[in-house]
Amino acid sequence: MLDKTKFGWWKSAVFYQIYPKSFQDSDGDGLGDIPGIISRLDYLETLGVDGVWLSPVCASPQADNGYDISDYRAIWPPFGTLRDMERLIAEAKKRGISIIMDLVLNHTSDEHPWFREALRGRDNPYHDYYVWRDGTPDCPPNDMRACFGGPAWEYVPELQQYYFHQFAVKQPDLNWDNPQVRRELYDMIRFWVDKGVEGFRLDVIDQIAKEPDRKITARGPRLHEYVRELSANAFLEPGLVTVGEAWSADPEEAKRWSARDGSELSMVFQFEHITLDQGPEKWDVRPLELVKLKRCLERWQRELHGQGWNSLFLNNHDLPRIVSRWGDPGKYRVQSAKCLAALLHGLEGTPYIYQGEELGMTNIPLALEDYEDLETVNMIAERREKGFSDGEILASARARSRDNARTPMQWDDSKNAGFTTGTPWFFGNPNYREINAAAALRDPESVFWFYRRLIALRKELAVLREGDFALLCPEDPAVFAYVRRTAREKLLVVCNMTGNEQAFAGPPEFASGRLLLSNYEDDRKTPGLLRPWETRMEYLEG
Repeated sequence: MLDKTKFGWWKSAVFYQIYPKSFQDSDGDGLGDIPGIISRLDYLETLGVDGVWLSPVCASPQADNGYDISDYRAIWPPFGTLRDMERLIAEAKKRGISIIMDLVLNHTSDEHPWFREALRGRDNPYHDYYVWRDGTPDCPPNDMRACFGGPAWEYVPELQQYYFHQFAVKQPDLNWDNPQVRRELYDMIRFWVDKGVEGFRLDVIDQIAKEPDRKITARGPRLHEYVRELSANAFLEPGLVTVGEAWSADPEEAKRWSARDGSELSMVFQFEHITLDQGPEKWDVRPLELVKLKRCLERWQRELHGQGWNSLFLNNHDLPRIVSRWGDPGKYRVQSAKCLAALLHGLEGTPYIYQGEELGMTNIPLALEDYEDLETVNMIAERREKGFSDGEILASARARSRDNARTPMQWDDSKNAGFTTGTPWFFGNPNYREINAAAALRDPESVFWFYRRLIALRKELAVLREGDFALLCPEDPAVFAYVRRTAREKLLVVCNMTGNEQAFAGPPEFASGRLLLSNYEDDRKTPGLLRPWETRMEYLEG
């Protein structure tokens, strides 16, 4: 078991993300909850993960599925109670699993007591907890747009002012220039550390130093000053894991975020690789060019090696299912799910598995009227206004909507996939009878057991944690292959990223290597030829 009191333990770890609303319902109300998560901890222990990142569980009106917090120190009642949360932390710890909370420090709900006080008048001390500008109903401070569509400014007639919101209208941005705001947030974080929480995922943390008058949202001038202060005041224990969501990060920025002296955060979520298959907007879908993906990942691997630390992910609650996106959700679903997993878990960094990824769960084919995600609903309305056909809009939604990731977890082939005995809050994927955890646990060749082996290898092999990175065949449009190396070990990872056989001649020294992992049941190795979506991980010592 990892010693989680030491700085850097997460470099040997693998984390699992839970979207609580869709993981497991314990009381039949159709919503996942904390007692439901507790009931599935043995499953996570079997998988072998070291920590669980919980999407927000704090009190919230749920305008943005919990990313609009109305009380940082309380649990949203449908999820359970503070006592349930304490029990989850304790039960997870018994199994060697750390609980990592998702904290939204950039904004609150408009129903948070701070904002309600802010609305009472300009002289109220809480007014300066948020970002306000004077204006008239027909003249906002500027033309900035919110990420979820519409203006980024909302007028309050009683105050004759606008408040700034980078996301939904019900998510007013906090004013980090106010030192009292920062102190309140630090105290709140210490509240959860005292409860036994062992880390935090920090939502859109690169946007806290916004300067809307200059139209700056991400990477404001005081960003790293604020993050260093946050770390010094709230993240005092060396074993606390902190990961910042930073869509704006490049490798140079990531080195600062994850500085080896621990002055900022443990690691970052960066998204350069995950945007390579979209056009000017995320809804403009185009095929992934594998050569571009190789160059992107190679740059991050080389530039952070020995200087910073990266998070590794292909799925999360904001992204469509990777098997449907970059793999083959049909004939080669199992092989492509394993291939994508090997590609990712062979890299340097800390891997994150999103619930259901270890089963090879896929996107859901919804009708336009069935989408619930706020971002998707706004996109549908805006694209209709621009003249897009419903067919075009549906294709974009099915490919990119966040709702793809938020369908209930598929536990077994019983009604509602074993998620709830009631009516699920959201549509379940109709393929749950074939794709579910119970079936996966029975099948030694399932995606689940492949992930379990990958997780175990990260602890067994120093080369996975410490090795440098060398890309092979960089211009090959079909095969992604690379070598990880230390002075004592070498690891070859080969991935055929297509549904056709592909030629590949590996490094000669691996002819005597040991096969650690493959996604085909038989161990047949045809020299110079990879089967559809075949992946091989081969090890060479010395």
